Amino acid sequence: MLTVLESPPIPVGKIKSIGPFGPQYEVGHAVRQLSDGDWLVEVTMVDTGEKAEYRLTHLADDREAH
Repeated sequence: MLTVLESPPIPVGKIKSIGPFGPQYEVGHAVRQLSDGDWLVEVTMVDTGEKAEYRLTHLADDREAH
């Protein structure tokens, strides 16, 4: 039986920075849940437009860019 998992609230469209001085990225939508319960979220790097997957737990620790 297939179980459909609902993703946690994600601040889609917010601009955040990786760590205190890292590059800025725009938060996208949840991609999939990992075996440890965390989620991968698609992010788009502001400077390059490159898309990547980033852990939701890391995203939650990053600050909003201004």
